[in-house]
Amino acid sequence: MDRRLFIQQTSLFTLTLVSAKILSACTATDTNSENASSTSSTSKAEIKEINFGILSTESQANQKPLWEPMIAAMSKEIGIPIKPFFVTQYAAVVEAMRFGKVQAAWLGGKSYIEATKNANAEVFAQVVAKDGTKGYYSHLITNKNNPILNAAKAEGGDKYVIKNASKLTFAFNDPSSTSGFLVPSYYIFTKNNIDPKKAFKRLIFAGNHEACALAVANQQIDVATISDEALEKLVLNNPQAREKLEIIWKSPIIPSDPLVYRRDLPEDIKKKLQNFFYNYKDEKVLDPFQVSGFDPAEDKMWNPIRELEISKQIQETTSQDNLSAEEKKTKIDELNKQLKEIQSK
Repeated sequence: MDRRLFIQQTSLFTLTLVSAKILSACTATDTNSENASSTSSTSKAEIKEINFGILSTESQANQKPLWEPMIAAMSKEIGIPIKPFFVTQYAAVVEAMRFGKVQAAWLGGKSYIEATKNANAEVFAQVVAKDGTKGYYSHLITNKNNPILNAAKAEGGDKYVIKNASKLTFAFNDPSSTSGFLVPSYYIFTKNNIDPKKAFKRLIFAGNHEACALAVANQQIDVATISDEALEKLVLNNPQAREKLEIIWKSPIIPSDPLVYRRDLPEDIKKKLQNFFYNYKDEKVLDPFQVSGFDPAEDKMWNPIRELEISKQIQETTSQDNLSAEEKKTKIDELNKQLKEIQSK
């Protein structure tokens, strides 16, 4: 993964609130969050089942039948029941993992970084696309019948959106989404010193990739973010909607998704999870995911995402009017120090 393709960055205009259902379930079982997030004494005998967190890139109705065969195969391989843990928000997976309600998960780059900070997460595998690549892209899309299409394609979708934001309705995916928020928010808005919360006629967070696609397909929103993977899935799940969409911007490549487990899982279970994913090659099951398999992975593979976040913080700090020159310098020096530490690894 070439870091130069990512340059610098940061995200976080808003943090997703975890659903009340997740929080109440966590607090009901784990009254002490510190104990819940550090169950290092867990033994093999105490692991009766594993909840596997699945991100809400599209509706659960579409995800569940896709996941059932893989979950069944995983349960057989591990020797412990694996339960799919579907959520409606990215941050809910991280929060559930923090409270010990999820022991393993398929995350996005940005949510993975949050999970390493807050949920005792450790990466062990990386998704490999059908063509063998380990990366994907963020896009801006509009409806093929939207009057803005021709001008947006001629001028460049990102440039057109910046120039005409006050006349447009726009949808991000989720604040914790890499391709649906972090990457487009940096390359399109932060680099051009634009605050999307103030720029558009109307701005929404649709919640997932599928919702973004449908909002554009149904002409409820002019422009939305989406990943190329989600567009490929839409061909299978809703070809009529996909036919209505046109790509008007493509991002630099993004490191493909990480698979993680909690650090305090017993080592034998970690090894079984590794063996399962490294060797799972059932094309019939993997094809709908647009995946050929999973390779071993290291934390540093997602350093480009960390660089984006820190660089974005630097730019945002520079533009803050409520900080003195000395305060800005202190904060920026610290952020540059963090950036250099990451780049030196």
